Amino acid sequence: MPAPSVDPRTRRSRAALEAALRELIADRDLPQISISDVTKRAGVNRSTFYEHYTDLAELAACACTALFDELVAAAPLAGGGPVPNPLPRFFAHVADNAHLYRALLGADGSARVINHLLERITAAAHAKRGFAEDEDDPAAAFIAGAVLGTVIDWLRRGCPGSPERMGAAIWPHMLAATSVAGD
Repeated sequence: MPAPSVDPRTRRSRAALEAALRELIADRDLPQISISDVTKRAGVNRSTFYEHYTDLAELAACACTALFDELVAAAPLAGGGPVPNPLPRFFAHVADNAHLYRALLGADGSARVINHLLERITAAAHAKRGFAEDEDDPAAAFIAGAVLGTVIDWLRRGCPGSPERMGAAIWPHMLAATSVAGD
């Protein structure tokens, strides 16, 4: 069944608000940004904001969904069989978007955004590991938490080491986690 079509004005308003937040995060931490800052930058009324979002945390989660999806696509979530190490690309993505991820995942970030990302990574791990939607797969949550925890720690420490070095250091642990998970 095709997805319901969204009014072009709704798409434009949401896109403007999401782009405005991403621009503001490049200059300031999330707690320093107000709804007024976002609406002013987006060129929309405050009421327009509330037509689409309940608060800044919801806007942040929506504004970063495309980046989160790129992150999840690059994440090492496949179980079984030998696969090439995707972690250098994964950490390169994080490094390329470090200012945004620091703002959203750092100490002054949003727990709702972190939970949003964790749920997306867990769902992707669950699917990539070949489990049905209703099947129990606690290893998917373990893998997602390890991946996200590593990213948060790496960002907190200023991204020391190259993405290649990080990938090489973490990859054996990811393989071990997927191989002992009871596949």
